Amino acid sequence: MLGTLPAPPPWRTFRGEPPAEDQSPPPDDGEMERRLGHERFKNDPAVDPEVLDMVNSALYLRRPLLVTGPPGAGKSSLAFRISRELGLGRVARWHITSHTTLKQGQYSYDAIGRAHAVAARQEMARIAAGGREPAGVAGIMADEQIGAFIRLGPLGTVFLPGRLPRVLLIDELDKSEADLPNDLLGIFEEGTFPIPELERVRNQLPEVEVFTDDPDRQAVIAGGRVLCHSFPIIVITSNGEREFPPAFLRRCLQLEIQPPDAEELAAIAAAHLSNMRNDQLLELVREFVQSSERAGGLPTDRLLDAMYLATSGAYDRNSATWSRLRDALWRQLRSAV
Repeated sequence: MLGTLPAPPPWRTFRGEPPAEDQSPPPDDGEMERRLGHERFKNDPAVDPEVLDMVNSALYLRRPLLVTGPPGAGKSSLAFRISRELGLGRVARWHITSHTTLKQGQYSYDAIGRAHAVAARQEMARIAAGGREPAGVAGIMADEQIGAFIRLGPLGTVFLPGRLPRVLLIDELDKSEADLPNDLLGIFEEGTFPIPELERVRNQLPEVEVFTDDPDRQAVIAGGRVLCHSFPIIVITSNGEREFPPAFLRRCLQLEIQPPDAEELAAIAAAHLSNMRNDQLLELVREFVQSSERAGGLPTDRLLDAMYLATSGAYDRNSATWSRLRDALWRQLRSAV
């Protein structure tokens, strides 16, 4: 994977202006270590050349990467590996369901909460004015508060103008309604989207500070529109449960990930459970690979579950109890795969 981020092609540059005191991406919130294990224990095997080529191409071209493969193959982890390699901090996560809409990813606006807050402030102003209606309170005061009731979603947050791109994981897009992939085309091509509630007051309030998807971070929106500077690094995962429209596929680079082999499984396990003896680790990996082949594929996290139990001290790995527990742990998944 590229150690530094190359410049984008001319047709993938955008006009967003980073703030004068541009903030670096927020630090990882702990999710990276939870997904990848502790960095000082990582011992990654050689990366599949196809995976490496497609990831690097997506970085060069600033195109979303559509990653398909069976559950547990490591599709989502790819976004965290990219961020760790390039030092891009917290990965924004947008988990897709059958009810997810484009607007939910861009921003939310609490109109009811704002109405209550405006009414309360107006009442306090009338009390302070001795019961009289203060001039202009109904308009100016309401506009001054609007930013406190807007929060950018994960999609909107990564399109904020910054000197460095953010990493966004759009997880399980195949679970969405049919329209969402096509709805994404506009922002993927133009790198911008409007916030109508702010556009309506842009003459009175050309800049408004709003909340973002990043904990404890806010951002200034100018002119009621979010316009990116560096196109984000977008990893979209799919379990292959549906096909996507051709127009959407043309905007993405496509990568199919295969389940990790024994060497990769051993490296993953070592990064998460550094206290396990190498012979124990290899033996359990071998047993897991055999069970996975019989079951038609098992998620990697079930190997980690078994390894944690094996090193917990609660079970003797030479006992019949451990064998039953291990088989039940993996057999339970077989019927669900």
